[in-house]
Amino acid sequence: MDRKETIHNSRELEFAVFCIENVAAKLGVSAQEVYKAFTDKSDILRGYIVPEYEVLHTQSKEYIVNDIIELMQERGVIV
Repeated sequence: MDRKETIHNSRELEFAVFCIENVAAKLGVSAQEVYKAFTDKSDILRGYIVPEYEVLHTQSKEYIVNDIIELMQERGVIV
């Protein structure tokens, strides 16, 4: 996926925070570490979470968290 998007509104921002906090909780690490993994170590935030907001936000928390963790594993992103 080569789209890189910025957050456009408060709903997308809240969703990004939701993803970061819930992935952090599932992995047992800090939200800051996950944020760095999504931005500094990869493009997961701007290249996946934000562009796919319309589809992802309709899914369950468990689905979203597992989907993002699976993507992290596929891309070799370590927190």
